[in-house]
Amino acid sequence: MRRRDFLKHTASAAVLPSIIDGFSVKAFAASPMLAALQGAATDTDHVLVMIQLTGGNDGLNMVIPLDIYDKYRAARTNIAIQQGQVLPLANNIKTGLHPAMTGIQQLYDDGKACIIQSVGYPSPDYSHFRAMDIWLTGSNSNQVLNTGWGGRYLNYEYPNFPEGFPNAEAPDPLAIQIGSIISPTFQGPNANMAVAITSATDFYDLLDNPQQDPVPNTHWGDELKYIRLIAKQSDKYADSIKLAASKVTRQGAYPDNRLAAQLKIVARLIAGGLKTRMYMVSYGFFDTHASQAQAGDTSKGYHAELLGDVSSAIKAFMDDLTELKASRRVVGMTFSEFGRRIKSNSSMGTDHGAAAPMIVFGDYVLQGVLGNSPNIPDASSVADNIPMQYDFRSVYASILEQWFCVKEADLKQILFEDYQRLPIVSGLACGVITGTDDINQNAGKNYITNYPNPFVDKTYLKYKTRGGHTMIQIFDTTGRLILVPVNKIHTAGEYTITFDGERLPTGVYYARFQNGTVQQVRTMLKVR
Repeated sequence: MRRRDFLKHTASAAVLPSIIDGFSVKAFAASPMLAALQGAATDTDHVLVMIQLTGGNDGLNMVIPLDIYDKYRAARTNIAIQQGQVLPLANNIKTGLHPAMTGIQQLYDDGKACIIQSVGYPSPDYSHFRAMDIWLTGSNSNQVLNTGWGGRYLNYEYPNFPEGFPNAEAPDPLAIQIGSIISPTFQGPNANMAVAITSATDFYDLLDNPQQDPVPNTHWGDELKYIRLIAKQSDKYADSIKLAASKVTRQGAYPDNRLAAQLKIVARLIAGGLKTRMYMVSYGFFDTHASQAQAGDTSKGYHAELLGDVSSAIKAFMDDLTELKASRRVVGMTFSEFGRRIKSNSSMGTDHGAAAPMIVFGDYVLQGVLGNSPNIPDASSVADNIPMQYDFRSVYASILEQWFCVKEADLKQILFEDYQRLPIVSGLACGVITGTDDINQNAGKNYITNYPNPFVDKTYLKYKTRGGHTMIQIFDTTGRLILVPVNKIHTAGEYTITFDGERLPTGVYYARFQNGTVQQVRTMLKVR
């Protein structure tokens, strides 16, 4: 077995003792975002912090639709947040936050947070493992990728890794994950690009011991020799992490929860001058099938505790970075493998769903709520999902372009397709105007309509495009993609097409229109 084949199918991380505040730290070779920073034309000092909310976060109780509050409450009478308890957002009367999220509310009101509504992908998967795999690899739901979107860029940018690393140009880990699971994001086509530093093990000591057993002259001996190379490389990265951590001797106050403890380490390393470009932390358990809210006061309960921890940890993190004069280097984002169903269950919980909001925060983040409140049927069933407004890969593409200054040609190579870009980060971050505009500036305009509605067999979809790439997708209430009747480069103008739903069962369907930064979802009803 060749070295690359061996490492492709095994865990290629060297295991080392814990080094900071009792937390294990995982160092990754790079990511598409990070690798793009290595070229002179895209040289920045920007950092991305990803916060994974494991288990599937209920976005509808996190970001609450005030403009359709009656529909929201009717769909989940036993767990809906009381309207008077919802936290308002500055200059936004349509949307509010869960009462436990005062920290995020303050960041938003200070102009340092953006909420992206209904983020997902066509035909969502409800398995925790498969759904997270889709998010980390950037695949379609009907596609299994053996590489992560970070690993694909890594293989292009650093084909010889790990030999010769670290070096003068890249002395530090290019990405760090707090925790113990190697993210599929960094799986390349020939090897896993990750180098891990973990806690409570003497595996590294065994590999680094100068009196260790000699390497046998066999194929497996070659693999053992390679693993020892990884271990020595990890030791050098551990030294750079320790050095950065030693430069920060005083930090701000953090709440007492595990996410806050992880983010405190990240802030310390960033402020200590580590050249790492991407950090990943995680927090759970958001799989709230039961007892999500407290009877009698739905603003309290298990989900409220989780959201409160996330909100307070992020606020403390940003406050600490500000005091340490490092906040302008950082953009952070939250994500989860899926959201929850529109309708609550009888156990005061919610079941696995589809689209959910993401929160992006940082000094350069553009304040706003992107998209409309989720479409909620007048009478929701247990199978109904929130229809997707934005593809999660559009968020990746936007951050790559606007924060890490990656060129369009590289975006297509990383993500395979030319995904819609959203105005998330100020153009000042890359010193250029990226061409993304305020997608809410035309709020109230109808870009897509259908008639008749309700319809029996056929309905006519009328849409208006500004020109360029234009797409229409038809979904059912489970999020399943039914049809893509339009997906092409258009000249500007108004167009009409026929949607034939004769063979479809009666019920609600959604027509999603996308043109440049603009998207809109139209609810259609088929009757007998």
